[in-house]
Amino acid sequence: MERGDVIAPDANRDANHDANRDRDGNRDVNRDGNRDRIVTAAARLLSEGGPDAVSTRAVSSAAGVQPPTIYRLFGDKQGLLDAVVAHGFTEYLSSKTAEEPTDDPVADLRAGWDLHIGLGLANPALYSLMYGGHRPGISSPASVAAFEMLARLIRRIAEAGRLAIPEERAAALVHAAGCGTTLTLIATPEDRRDPELSRTAREAAIAAITTDAPAPASAEPGPVAAAVTLRAALPRTDALTASERGLLREWLDRIADPAAPHRHRAETP
Repeated sequence: MERGDVIAPDANRDANHDANRDRDGNRDVNRDGNRDRIVTAAARLLSEGGPDAVSTRAVSSAAGVQPPTIYRLFGDKQGLLDAVVAHGFTEYLSSKTAEEPTDDPVADLRAGWDLHIGLGLANPALYSLMYGGHRPGISSPASVAAFEMLARLIRRIAEAGRLAIPEERAAALVHAAGCGTTLTLIATPEDRRDPELSRTAREAAIAAITTDAPAPASAEPGPVAAAVTLRAALPRTDALTASERGLLREWLDRIADPAAPHRHRAETP
């Protein structure tokens, strides 16, 4: 996407390009600074006026660069919007990683849900672009990282013996519920929003994926919960070979979700 060394048709381009290289002649010293300014300006315009406000002319004026600079760095408007989405996700991930985990992963899930909803309501245009207006079937690296953070939190719940359904389904359900709730709240006029909607959806999602509490040591857990918990801990064991872990994971998947079709999986956990 980034093509800082594309040759421009005007004769002054080569001179400007040489002037912007460092003393070793290896890179354009203004490129990173220009990129940051452009993304920051585009994010501000998006927040103030939505995607339609992010025009090449408006962004170049706000960032103090010439329009060709935007095309060299981002290719087109979609490339610029992709960069703004990545910037928004980075800010979101920074706030997520700043939260210290507690001893209660379910409580941490509640806190993560509230943070997610807060992000959307504080930055509705950016959130809508991040989750509601991106191209189908294409995920940015930042969005993948955000989902992986959720998956790790779901795994902690499984390791604590409190996950009632397979990890992948639990993560997908929480993700879908959280995004749907946030987009619904964004689409609702502020004076008509139900203040209890987020909490109700959060608790419904948590109730759907968790058990009430860890089983006492003296109690015998049901096979589904036991399989989910053991499957979550499986990557941490070195008592089995890779093929043995793969086979055991397949068996645990069958116990955890007997109604789902299962195929032999070649990958290792």
